[in-house]
Amino acid sequence: MKELVRDYLRLVRGGNLCFIAVLMWAMTYWVARPVMRANSFTDLLPWWMWLMLTLATVFIAAGGYVINDYFDVKIDRINRPDRLVVSRTVSKDTAMRLFYVMTGIGVVTGLAAAWITRSRSLAVIFALVPGLLWFYSASYKRMLIVGNLIVSFLVSLVPLLVAVAQTSWLTRIYGEDILRYMPVGRSLFAWLGGFALFAFLCTWIREIVKDLQDQNGDREMECHTMPIVWGDVWSKVFATLLIVLVAGLIAVLHWGHFMPFGREWSNPATRYIVFGLFVPLACETALLWSAKIDTDYRSAQGLMKFIMFLGTMFSYVIFSLL
Repeated sequence: MKELVRDYLRLVRGGNLCFIAVLMWAMTYWVARPVMRANSFTDLLPWWMWLMLTLATVFIAAGGYVINDYFDVKIDRINRPDRLVVSRTVSKDTAMRLFYVMTGIGVVTGLAAAWITRSRSLAVIFALVPGLLWFYSASYKRMLIVGNLIVSFLVSLVPLLVAVAQTSWLTRIYGEDILRYMPVGRSLFAWLGGFALFAFLCTWIREIVKDLQDQNGDREMECHTMPIVWGDVWSKVFATLLIVLVAGLIAVLHWGHFMPFGREWSNPATRYIVFGLFVPLACETALLWSAKIDTDYRSAQGLMKFIMFLGTMFSYVIFSLL
């Protein structure tokens, strides 16, 4: 029984789903709330609306993980036979039913949230994302760069969902003129858009590392991932350029447009960025270039996930200082 529960949690990526929930919470209460307060607004999304958005996102993501493993059975038999769930513990028919149930719950909950907030944008997102996840798993992920971009885009939607929902909630209360004449909407999208861009680039880096790790199975299935088409060296060069871009954007956004707290070294935001983001990104670069075997790439993936978590926790610095 314990092994069955473990396999189901592995199938839906329980750890990733918890991270999505934490990300939604941090973006709402550690970013949106202080930005609203700075603009003299207290009308934060109600807790039950946050819960609806989070459940919708988590269920759709879980369905996406299931359908991804459904289509990847042959590849996973080669790349990670010890972690194979679909066709071993869970039948393909059961996996497909699980995808439909989880996706259905997520879409219905998301559309209900969109109806309550009167947001067409939320409705479009929750209606289209499941289809995009299906086509990604079935074919797009095997295309050069396209698959990486789709996954990165979907992850970046999580912070943006909070911005869309919060601005829609304000519009519902005050009318459409609130966003036209007040800067609160622009501020929300600026701050949360920064986190979305960070998530997009970090996910892209992690997807490249994953493609480097999974080359054996990908070649067998005639995938056209970056390492297969460009080779290991150029794939690592591209990933390194993305890491440099992430570090550069953080520096520009922090010390320029998004730095209302001062520029002194004693500033906790500055220390956090240097030791909590720049140093781990440098370690990721070193780990990436030294990676040669499966366990090396797995460590690089794990560090990239941790860097994304550290980036999310920077929202607490915003909450404390803004």
